[in-house]
Amino acid sequence: MFELTDKVIIITGASSGIGRSCAIRCSMQGAKIALIGRDEKKLRETLSLLSGDGHHIYLQDITNYIELPELVSEIREEMGSISGFIHSAGIETVLPLKLTEPRHFNEAFAVNVISAFELAKQIIKKKNISPEGASIIFIASVMGVVGQPTKTVYSATKGALIAGAKSLALELARNKIRVNCISPGMVKTGMSQALLDKVTPEALLEIQKAHPLDIGEPEDIADTCVFLLSDSAGWITGTNIIVDGGYTAQ
Repeated sequence: MFELTDKVIIITGASSGIGRSCAIRCSMQGAKIALIGRDEKKLRETLSLLSGDGHHIYLQDITNYIELPELVSEIREEMGSISGFIHSAGIETVLPLKLTEPRHFNEAFAVNVISAFELAKQIIKKKNISPEGASIIFIASVMGVVGQPTKTVYSATKGALIAGAKSLALELARNKIRVNCISPGMVKTGMSQALLDKVTPEALLEIQKAHPLDIGEPEDIADTCVFLLSDSAGWITGTNIIVDGGYTAQ
């Protein structure tokens, strides 16, 4: 039902965490994956975990916007017309506002927001996009919907991503291009696990209690991506799907 046979899917942040799981799950459904990241060793590790063939890795700093048109053109020339895009690359800034500086906002928006829309701008060009339509997915966060102390910068970027996706969905609907966000709660990635390893048992218990279905796995997000990329989600656009184990239900 959710097969992606021969669809070309671009995934940023593919070297680890949610991005890596998205690449693995999409390849299992038959997609050809363009893996984008800055760490060649980790990208090759992801590549070795993929099912099927026809996948490629692309070393790229996605905040170097001037190079993105050439990057997307290269992917299209090597792999064919693009059917999907998952923007999983992101940075999380945890600081009280009194300690933030403009550079913290600039750095976070560059990776989390601007690069997402700049890549989308190149992907949707007629020469690059599949004539059959496409699906764009931005990995946002529950922090773009609800608040948490010290997450002002991070929440601002994720909220911007969610809001921008709605307008973009309306803009691209006539071209059969769907645009959606997925907002995860806490997921067991390398970054979050490092945090969990440092907290006290009592604090860990509180974090687990905040997620009634427990802390998530990267595959929980990846499976939702597969659905949104598939033709089964053909009537879904402009929405933000919260996948958080019940975090925001409380």
